[in-house]
Amino acid sequence: MEMQAKVVFAQINPMVGDIAGNAAKILTEAREAAASGASVFVTPELSICGYPPEDWVSRKEFLASCGDAVRKLASDLRDLTDLAVIVGTPVQKDGRTYNAAALIRNGAVEAFYLKHHLPEYGVFDEPRLFAPGEGALVFTAGGVRFGILICEDGWYPDPAAEARAAGAEVLLSINASPFSVGKADERLKTARNCLTSTGLPAVYVNMVGGQDELVFDGGSFVLNGDGTVISRLPEFREACGEAVFAPGGRILSDAAPSEPLEEDESVYRALMLAVQDYVGKNRFPGVILGLSGGVDSALTLAIAADALGPDRVRAVMMPTEYTADISLEDAEKLARTLGVRYDVIAISSVFNQYMTMLNPYFEGRPWDVTEENLQARIRGMILMALSNKTGALVLTTGNKSESAVGYSTLYGDLAGGFALIRDVLKTRVYRLCAWRNRQEPVIPERILTRAPSAELREGQKDEDSLPPYAVLDRIIESYVEKRMAPGDIARLDGMNPETVKRIITMIHRSEYKRRQSPTGPRISPVGFGRDWRYPITGKVNF
Repeated sequence: MEMQAKVVFAQINPMVGDIAGNAAKILTEAREAAASGASVFVTPELSICGYPPEDWVSRKEFLASCGDAVRKLASDLRDLTDLAVIVGTPVQKDGRTYNAAALIRNGAVEAFYLKHHLPEYGVFDEPRLFAPGEGALVFTAGGVRFGILICEDGWYPDPAAEARAAGAEVLLSINASPFSVGKADERLKTARNCLTSTGLPAVYVNMVGGQDELVFDGGSFVLNGDGTVISRLPEFREACGEAVFAPGGRILSDAAPSEPLEEDESVYRALMLAVQDYVGKNRFPGVILGLSGGVDSALTLAIAADALGPDRVRAVMMPTEYTADISLEDAEKLARTLGVRYDVIAISSVFNQYMTMLNPYFEGRPWDVTEENLQARIRGMILMALSNKTGALVLTTGNKSESAVGYSTLYGDLAGGFALIRDVLKTRVYRLCAWRNRQEPVIPERILTRAPSAELREGQKDEDSLPPYAVLDRIIESYVEKRMAPGDIARLDGMNPETVKRIITMIHRSEYKRRQSPTGPRISPVGFGRDWRYPITGKVNF
């Protein structure tokens, strides 16, 4: 019988810092892989400690715990003499810390591969934490020679070429590549260009799970030497895949890739996973949010209910005299359809008491955003009181369009613990609601067709203060996500140069609000988080 090597690759959901728990998960999956006849078992980048570990890797005790866990894992697997296990781990060598892949076999750590290329762009800042490695690591299992790469190494041709020069017949690329719109296609294109430039087949295993503002989508895949997808795992959930290779690297497995998700579904499922893991990994019993009868809170509620189950979600409607009857009707209908707890706490009396107290000090000044913001802050206090009493996490409901231009209230609608749709433009909010309703109609149609309004004064509409959202979002997408110059944006079809200038000025003047806003998942190429670093104080003329 021809020699062959079966590779099992696991896109697991580790928890940052839970080294023992992550190791236990790897041990279980490795034993299952061995039982299926695997010669090689592969886990994602930094799977022993989770990604990104950030400044934890600057602490000696953390690195020591990772090292102890890897050695214990090797010892626990010593009876599986025919299995090679690849585990992502930080490692110290000669006083420097590296992002590494440990090769475990026969009860010991046989070797380490050290990541060569350390990303320092977007959400990544690895040179602050790690030193770059060098050299190839090639090992033999089942008569097949495997070379290892780590994430960014697959975006450059030299590590794959070095592995091939060292005798590799198959490339194993371990990754912690976060989700954003279009990223799955970009990964596949890059893998085809860089990994298969050697003519070698490749196994690309990616992490899955939510980690603060990052969401890892999995979607691991296998390519043959010409870049054809042989296997692809599902997105946004843990899964294991396998591929069988003959000596020389020939793939013996039949092609059976899963179909990638279309864009709106992938974003919706990314947001579901983000809130599911943020709540679960931080051990919140559930979530609570303010429902308004508008589209943003409707989408937030639907995602939360889908991700956590309705029994862990509570919606609170806090009306005033400016709240339309149809808002109350639509909010209740939505909550009842989703099956979540629904409470109504009227705030007019509280607002009036505040006004009675403050009016002598307002000295006859006319109504303005002060009174509007006061309503939002009363709502924020109520939600935080319920959070304190029950332990539930407050989800804020603001979108990226509002966050960009500061159309929000500090300590009001920005008060909370997790901003679920903070990186979702308003136009995409409507698209996601439409996608959800195509699966099962849960969001009342009137919520999607009404003109958006904060309902903080009589007859208020969002477009009283902002351009139409189609225009606003195009400016935000061009300036923030595509990093276009203001002058180039102003020359786009249908753009008014003064509107472009005003919106970009608002974006930068609102930096102070974003700095005080809760974290939330990034789903776009550039979010207002790790990859957006502008000063609060300054003056730039466009």
